[in-house]
Amino acid sequence: MKVELIYAPGCVDCMAAKSALQSAAEAAVGGVEWIELNVLEALDYAVELGVLTLPALAIDGRLVFAALPTPAQLREELLRRADDD
Repeated sequence: MKVELIYAPGCVDCMAAKSALQSAAEAAVGGVEWIELNVLEALDYAVELGVLTLPALAIDGRLVFAALPTPAQLREELLRRADDD
């Protein structure tokens, strides 16, 4: 499973939540691939996903959280997806 954090450089909310979200993702599902994408370097991809606000989270190439989730919300979503597989 691939989790992508789309962020803007200098975004205080993005950096404050990053480590907690990454830890929650890695604890929820084994083998999670955590990727951090600077929106300025991946603008076309962010537009393709439909990102309108930052930070945002995509899972397996689909925008799942258009606003920053809590670690518990991310964990719940990953567990649900793992159960569906």
